[in-house]
Amino acid sequence: MYDFSEEQLQRYSRHIILQDVGVEGQEKLLTSSVLIIGTGGLGTPAAQFLAAAGIGKIGLVDADKVELSNLQRQVLHHTPDVGKLKVQSAKEKINAMNPDVEVKTYDYYLTSQNIKEVIREYDFVIDGTDNFPAKFLINDACVMEGKPFSHAGIIRFGGQTTTVVPGEDTPCYRCMFPQPPKPGSVPSCKEAGVIGVMGGVIGTIQATEAIKYILGKGELLTGKLLTYDALKMDFRKINLNKRENCGICSDDPEITELIDYEQGVCEL
Repeated sequence: MYDFSEEQLQRYSRHIILQDVGVEGQEKLLTSSVLIIGTGGLGTPAAQFLAAAGIGKIGLVDADKVELSNLQRQVLHHTPDVGKLKVQSAKEKINAMNPDVEVKTYDYYLTSQNIKEVIREYDFVIDGTDNFPAKFLINDACVMEGKPFSHAGIIRFGGQTTTVVPGEDTPCYRCMFPQPPKPGSVPSCKEAGVIGVMGGVIGTIQATEAIKYILGKGELLTGKLLTYDALKMDFRKINLNKRENCGICSDDPEITELIDYEQGVCEL
């Protein structure tokens, strides 16, 4: 049984009085771990709320440094952080917010050679990346390692998210998109733009999915794609089907080794 301090009982009091959380649920959160890949528009709001919730260990993956153009949406980074590694900037804010949280940083890009070793330490993975090669790599590695994860993407005034729990016969990212698009065929948010609050809306949904998974409560977005159109203020759930011939999650997958796809160059 977790030995709560008086300070912790006060900090998490609004969780503890919740029927579906309580002391046991808060103990689950404090002894759990979540890896956030990408500490940008999606990853920073997710990290902020997971840290506040008392997730015991949060991993942050990002090789980039804070740029001035990030501050419109990447809410853990502030003006004095420009030029600082994103993982270090985010770690400082999390440490100041909640000293209960252990923050582990990875200031390098994940590849087919290192991603499995990193994700094995964590109970749940959040994909906060902004490019297709990373998303396919995360999907494939998580399926191979049996790690549940939240996928999301944002662009312009729109966003989408789904949750994948390998082993539960639910569709993965490749069930929706068997192969990544050709480099340069689909614009990134850096090229097309994105409204700043979009990361907050979708990123906090990702954090919610992680918390629900850890608590074992509610219905996850498995087998569902949640889309959001901010201009119309319209949320929609789209049913997803598991593809019998999926290259990674079928009974006889053709993909047996991780692939490092080519990343297109942004022309903006």
